[in-house]
Amino acid sequence: MATVLICRRFPRLSRATTFSTTAQRKGESGSSEREQKKEENPETANTRTESAATIQLLNPLGYRVLYNPSAYAKSRAASQQHAARSGGQALGDALTSPGAAQVQHTFGTASSQALPPFRNALPKPKANPLLEQSVPARLSAAQTKEEAEKGKTETHDSKEDPRVFQKGRPEYRSLSYDKSEPIETLPLEEGDSILHSVATHKGSQSPGTIADYFRKLSRLPAERHAALLSEPAFTTLCHRAARNVGLFSTSDLIDILKACVRLVVPPTHPLLNACESEFCRRAWDMKLDQLLLVADCWRCLERGVPSYLSILFSYANMHWKDLALPQFVQLVYIIGEGRRSPTDLTQKVESMIVKHLDSFTLEEVGAICLGLFKSLGGISDHVMRRIADRVSLQMEDMSTYALVNVLKMLRYTRMDHLPLMKELGKVIPPRIPTINIQGIMHITLTCSSLHYFDEGIMAAVAMSLPSKVMYCRSKDAAKFLWSFGCLDYEPPNEEEFYSSLIEQMHRKLHEFRKFPEHLLTGLLGLAFVKRFPEELIDFALRDEFVRKTRGSKYELKKDLFTLSRSVEIECPSYRGSRLPPQLSQEMTEMVLNFAEQEIYVRPEIVEATSLLESMLGGPEYVKNHMILPHTRTSDVEVHLAMDGRPIPFNLKDLSADKKLKDVGVSLTDELMAQLIKGRCNSQSPVEVENEGRTRGQERGEEARTRTGDRAELSGGALADATLQVEPKSGHCLESPTSLALNRPRGVKVAIQVSNRNHFCYCSKRLLGLHCLKRRQLQQLGYVVVELPFWEWFPLLKRTRLEKLSYLHYKVFDPALLNRAG
Repeated sequence: MATVLICRRFPRLSRATTFSTTAQRKGESGSSEREQKKEENPETANTRTESAATIQLLNPLGYRVLYNPSAYAKSRAASQQHAARSGGQALGDALTSPGAAQVQHTFGTASSQALPPFRNALPKPKANPLLEQSVPARLSAAQTKEEAEKGKTETHDSKEDPRVFQKGRPEYRSLSYDKSEPIETLPLEEGDSILHSVATHKGSQSPGTIADYFRKLSRLPAERHAALLSEPAFTTLCHRAARNVGLFSTSDLIDILKACVRLVVPPTHPLLNACESEFCRRAWDMKLDQLLLVADCWRCLERGVPSYLSILFSYANMHWKDLALPQFVQLVYIIGEGRRSPTDLTQKVESMIVKHLDSFTLEEVGAICLGLFKSLGGISDHVMRRIADRVSLQMEDMSTYALVNVLKMLRYTRMDHLPLMKELGKVIPPRIPTINIQGIMHITLTCSSLHYFDEGIMAAVAMSLPSKVMYCRSKDAAKFLWSFGCLDYEPPNEEEFYSSLIEQMHRKLHEFRKFPEHLLTGLLGLAFVKRFPEELIDFALRDEFVRKTRGSKYELKKDLFTLSRSVEIECPSYRGSRLPPQLSQEMTEMVLNFAEQEIYVRPEIVEATSLLESMLGGPEYVKNHMILPHTRTSDVEVHLAMDGRPIPFNLKDLSADKKLKDVGVSLTDELMAQLIKGRCNSQSPVEVENEGRTRGQERGEEARTRTGDRAELSGGALADATLQVEPKSGHCLESPTSLALNRPRGVKVAIQVSNRNHFCYCSKRLLGLHCLKRRQLQQLGYVVVELPFWEWFPLLKRTRLEKLSYLHYKVFDPALLNRAG
């Protein structure tokens, strides 16, 4: 009997602030009424409390990273149907996000792991049974639950699903090991007879006899294999084979290796050590089919053989022109499973893909993409676009696994292919309920990584996920939260969607000790949509966890910084752990140094700043800086009095110039009329600007007379939204102890010079990070003014007067002052 999950909504601004309840779900359940549609995106996880429900933490075993390519498969039967339809097509698996594959050590304006915002002030923390327990107690409890869930995991075969492409052509039978190939079972009595013969004959068997014994024993019933491996006679047989390994013919040695695969011999077995050495020794005398078959057997045995693979790749490089299509695909599969990309083969792989692209089955296309993705092998935009062109035309005939593999490579190459993504929006939503959780995660992550928003895909994912959330690894849950937050999407079942994912984050708390990047990814995704689960945030900002992040292969300090500063701004009632001040200052300085070199100097920002200085009366009226360093984008700040007059505030930059330069242009009504209707015949352009310059100088002098000698003011992260004093270092934003300035009451304007990376692909929909930034600026008392790229960039090629007219319209919009009031 299904149990309905009842969710109690928090106020929007602090939905997930105190996730104090845990829910024990006895069945897939629960739908909560959707609140009225919000403007913020819901893509990050919500920490909703749940009435009358207790969540039991899974007592987790150590986090085991399993390669589960088939997790994206629809089902075994479905994949076989697809294979039949398109000549053998497979399903696909993957890694995490481009951010996980490529560590970024610099601060970009848009990163895959962005900064978080708060939905509301956090309510007073409530006791949370999950987090009140000691960590060891929680881990123990989680292990018990996780063991209980073992039998409920989604069915897939992580070894076999990536190999479905091998069923599409008969040629693969000589290149790969097929476990499904029917064999005649050996009677138990005959197996006992062989073992008895081994025990009684002390080393008298010939190499051919030993190989024949292996072939026969591997045909014993599968349930007998484990016992066979522990038999003393079988151990003796293995010793004899290892001792005589150089005497076997190549075909006999391959048969022994295949027998080891069938018997599931441990990858570290001494016999395999001997076999690997011997295959390396005789590799140059073998045929390519044999080399590929042996490599495939090593993959089935899950044994790493880097030396053998190096020889195989060198052999293939020398015989490249002789490679047949199946040999090439099998080679790329082996390259991927070996997790290494031979640099000398890169160009040849590309040329071979182009040569055979129309001849590949769709499953082979997926296998090639997966091989390139796993090996982090580069591929040119031209070749990737050719692959995407073909897939977009035949997507309906492609298995989900193979399609997901193509999406992984699309994501890795950052390829924007609109026809493929549009077709994906038609094909994938109906399939979502039948796809395993990792496949769904990679589809969602591809959309967010490419900044491509398709409501049909995202809604289908959101509706399907709560019933499958128990199968989410920590990485899966984090990537779902990140993807929804990044695209700023509020699903129809947002309460159930976010509650289920936040519950799963609590259950997987033990995994974040080994993979801290996943916790930060999920929390940032939640912050984008103004959801702040207080207990998880407290855990992430503890000194112990911060120390854990230093051991990660990813640069996580910028994410900690973003999370911490967002909590300060959006959750003033938060009383949990905080990021150490020295780390915050270090990150602030790092971000601002990066901005000075990479952001402030961008032409569209430099032009806007220069023109605003001319229009308002000088550099003291404008400041190009980062009001919120943790958002990693710049702002052009302007202060206006309530009557619309500009107020000088950037006095530090002004004093740096020993001599004030009169560069102001006062846009009077007369001048605006000239801009709109055309310049008066009696005045030249120089006279117009000189007139504005003089008036701007007079206005600037008047303002400076009013304000006298002042310290520089720079808008900063103050919860009370007062003007902020910038410290001497120019990097750390601090709250002033006092503000001995008697400035006129006015409006702080934060002008956003945006670019395409701030918006979803081919749309005017802001990404989650930039929604967060604008929300936080408004919370600090700023009025946000947009110079969207689709308006500002075309103007950069127009006349100066047109640009000034546009900026005047934006800055002196009467509605701006009304919003501030």
